[in-house]
Amino acid sequence: MGTVTNGIKGAFRIGQTLAVLGRTGVNWLRGDRPPAPRLLRQTFESLGATYIKLGQFIASSPTFFPKEYVEEFQYCLDRTPSLPFGVIRKIIRDELGRPIESVYAEIDPVALASASIAQVHAARLVTGEDVVIKVQKPGVENILLTDLNFLYLSARVLETLAPKLSWTSLSGIVEEIQRTMMEECDFIKEAHNLKVFRQFLHDTHNQDATCPRVYEHCSTRRILTMERFHGVPLTDLESIRGYARDPEHTLITAMNTWFASLTQCEFFHADVHAGNLMVLRDGRVGFIDFGIVGRIRPDTWQAVSDFISAIMVGNFDGMADAMVRIGVTHQRVKVADLAEDLRRLYRQMDAMVPDEVPYQADQAEEDVNNILMEMVKVGESHGLHFPREFALLLKQFLYFDRYVHILAPEMDVFMDERLNLLH
Repeated sequence: MGTVTNGIKGAFRIGQTLAVLGRTGVNWLRGDRPPAPRLLRQTFESLGATYIKLGQFIASSPTFFPKEYVEEFQYCLDRTPSLPFGVIRKIIRDELGRPIESVYAEIDPVALASASIAQVHAARLVTGEDVVIKVQKPGVENILLTDLNFLYLSARVLETLAPKLSWTSLSGIVEEIQRTMMEECDFIKEAHNLKVFRQFLHDTHNQDATCPRVYEHCSTRRILTMERFHGVPLTDLESIRGYARDPEHTLITAMNTWFASLTQCEFFHADVHAGNLMVLRDGRVGFIDFGIVGRIRPDTWQAVSDFISAIMVGNFDGMADAMVRIGVTHQRVKVADLAEDLRRLYRQMDAMVPDEVPYQADQAEEDVNNILMEMVKVGESHGLHFPREFALLLKQFLYFDRYVHILAPEMDVFMDERLNLLH
């Protein structure tokens, strides 16, 4: 019976998708014709969960998609109206399999945040701890599977009709998206990521950083109960100054922790934008939201390590050589020419950050995306195509580079002995 129901829901979802696409087509015929990237983003936002996630995948994948699409999808909003608390309450009760009051003393009915896949509520356990509950919205998984199968089929048809597209392997990209999205739907995996990261902090004797504790007795595949952190975003300079430690020390802690995870943890946090790095009231750095993590293969790691080391000392020939080893290419690459193009890009990067005006967090996010796209473009102009993990890794590194400009403009990242980069 469940299979029949899912089949009917799946057919209904494909009908919904075609209706939105039809409406977009009619508007276009009537003369409402925004540029193609914007039209696609607006259509994706109308189509909901899967397509919003797909838009965010495009935004973080300059190795796969054209620059104008990557830029446009930076604006892809993953903020959706909150579901009524009655619906959320029922999901929590069904997942727990026992009365809510036996676990939570109270749950705030007003959501802290609501996105396409889940919404988050503050709560307190009967044992007194402040927590947040991440609750998966009903039907999300079925919608994702239907949409992704539809996309996979469309990609295969497109590859057959236009073989020139096959070097990007559209169906391969859809498979990769399916893997990452289904992982995001499985809160047991996210809970595992949090536990692994906490263990990594314990094993490396790191008491200056932390991540939320998971309360397993009230966490399942569809609800995740975590310790609630009280603090401010890493880039909130004024508030950080009110805490025990100085902003520079805080930033060094965050960077040392993240770099240590590259070699001593089974994954790295792949989304260290300012909202996911908090400075807690006791001065510790809190890493939150482990829905997106990256894993890097040992053979790629050596080349990436060489690449970052080369960036640190401004060795453009070394950067170019490492990029060639990281990338996939079908032609011979002139390393000297690539090095020269990277040198030119670096001069532009320096010019981006004026010395005389304060540098803001929202500016940092924009710059990171621009630089990342330019770096990938430079590589591609020399015939290189990079794995997505490299783009994810490089993006986090660029975030930290920008945070230095905000929090510690006097610090020399490459010479500061307090930083244990790549050790």
